[in-house]
Amino acid sequence: MIIVAGTVRMQPGTRARFLEEVASMVAASLEEPGCRVYAFTPDPDDADLIRLYELWDHQEALDQHFASQHMADWKERAASLPITSRDIMCYTVTDARPLG
Repeated sequence: MIIVAGTVRMQPGTRARFLEEVASMVAASLEEPGCRVYAFTPDPDDADLIRLYELWDHQEALDQHFASQHMADWKERAASLPITSRDIMCYTVTDARPLG
């Protein structure tokens, strides 16, 4: 299992624009084989921060995601957005169990 998690920081006052622009890419990603979760969510305590969380069945599914047309389209759109920083990591999970 693969987890992609991190943050995207926007210029002040532009977070809503980012979330509007990313919505179609998120919807397309959720339809991809091997994608369990794909979410960009606004941080409740920081008006300029967006949190990213993805859960993939395996690396091949993530590789196919990066090669998809909707990701190519997203990269073009994202280039024009007022993003000031990204901090995104990819984690390989070898074991998972319910907590509690």
